[in-house]
Formats: sequence, structure tokens, C-alpha cells
Amino acid sequence: MAAANMKSVKLRIKSIQNTMQITRAMELVASSKLRRAKERAEASAPYFSALRQTLINIAGENTDYTSVYARENQSERHCYILIAGDRGMAGGYNANLFRTFEAESKGKDFVVLPLGKKAEDYVAQKKLSRLEGEKFLVATVHVSDCYAMARQICTLFRSGAFGHVSLVYTDFVSLMKQEPGTTCLLPLADFKDEACEISGKEGEEKKRAQNLILYEPSAEEVFDAIVPEYLAGLLYSAVASSLASEYAARRTAMEAATDNAGEMIDKLSLYYNRARQASITQEITEIVGGAEGSNG
Repeated sequence: MAAANMKSVKLRIKSIQNTMQITRAMELVASSKLRRAKERAEASAPYFSALRQTLINIAGENTDYTSVYARENQSERHCYILIAGDRGMAGGYNANLFRTFEAESKGKDFVVLPLGKKAEDYVAQKKLSRLEGEKFLVATVHVSDCYAMARQICTLFRSGAFGHVSLVYTDFVSLMKQEPGTTCLLPLADFKDEACEISGKEGEEKKRAQNLILYEPSAEEVFDAIVPEYLAGLLYSAVASSLASEYAARRTAMEAATDNAGEMIDKLSLYYNRARQASITQEITEIVGGAEGSNG
């Protein structure tokens, strides 16, 4: 009985060792990919901030709401650009993002543009209304793809297919911290509250300077030209941040799994050695007892 138990423990140790090799390999792969993704995310972060600040300034200072991008839209339908991961084994990365999306979209009429295999699977599983278009893996999205998606979204927005556009993605804060959140993209009127809050903190000199902004030939033509470009830039920055967040989450999860596997192997090895020692002691005792019996 003891021998059979020792054999099962030994097989379990071997199985955990094989699993640990896989998790360690996945950790190394994620670490390798994370380096480049982190550099791209950090390089695009200032661009993202500058673009968003520009949109906020335009929303706060513009009084000519002739452009469809600037005025409040009558349609209550929302379009959510949902950027999730391409694979699992990343801890709570995808689950946290989907919870954020569900909380944001609750009770609203919406359509989803999913980016990433997990986002595609989530939309299909929940049977959500999907924006027609090409399917992308987050790791394969290029700047040109972002421009194509931005043009599609702007065209549908102008046609009245939906009245609000928001971005749901995971912000890469650090290697140990990734925060899922939602960012408003269109219309610019949705930025008014944030713009008022910021302008209330600014000095009078800066506000007077912003009030002198003129749009030539007209605000409508300027917005129609620059908003799709802004949208593409914001989208690309969000993709870069999401990809870095996914790799960081996977690296952390695989590191934790490797450590847990090591602890399990240590405990099982200790149990195996104790059982083996007890078995040897029992055999010696039986041999000694048999020898004493024969001598007697």
C-alpha cells in the first residue's frame, strides 16, 4: 500500500515539474515580448495625453457647434471599442476588463467593435451587437489599421448609426499595475464637463489665450479633417497600452504559477522522502525481527 502511495506521489511530482517547465517558458516569452511592448506603450503615452488634452480644450473653447463631431448627438446609441487580450493565462486581465465594460454599458443601447481574440469570443458568447468589419489580433494591429477603423467609426457616427463613441481598454501603469477603464472619444460635447473642470483650475491668462482660437476656413471643416486623425492616434495608443498590460499580466501570472508549482514540489518531495524513510525503517525492523526470531 505504501509503495503504491509513493509511486502516485512520484508521478504527481513529475507532472507538476512538467507544468512548471511550461509556466516558466511562458513567463520568459511574456517577459521578452513585454520589453518591446512596454517601450511602445511608454512612447505613445505622451501622444495619447496630448491628443486627449487637445480634444478637451477644443470642447471647452469651441462655441461653433456646426460640426457633427462637436455638437451633442441626438442618438443615445453607444459604440464601444473593446480592446481585450489575444490569449488567456493572464490572471484577471480579461475578466477585469469585461467587468468594467459591463458596468459602463449596463442599461444602454450599444454596438461593440472588439479588438483581440478574447474580445471577439466575449462578444460572440454574450451575443452582443457587433460592428461589422475585419477581425484583428491586438498584437497584429498597425497604425494603418487604426486609421482604417477610425475612418469607419467616423463615417458611421456622421450617418447617425450611433451617437457616442467610447474606448474600453487597460491602461499600462507599471509592470505590477494595469488599470481597466473607459475613455470618451465622441462627440466633443461629451468632453464639456471635463473641460469646464480643467478650465476652472487654469489662470485667466491661459483662458484668454484659448478664447482667441479661430478655426479657418470653419470649425466644421477643421473638425472633419482632424477628428479622424485624432481618433486613430488615440486608438493606436490604447492598443499599445493594452498589449503591454496583457504581457505584464501574463508574466505576473506565470511567475506566480511557477512559484506555486515549486512550493508544491517541495511539499510533495518532503512527503515522499518521509514515506520512503518510513518504508525503509519498517523493512529494517522486519528483517531484525525475523533474525531475532530465527536465533531464538
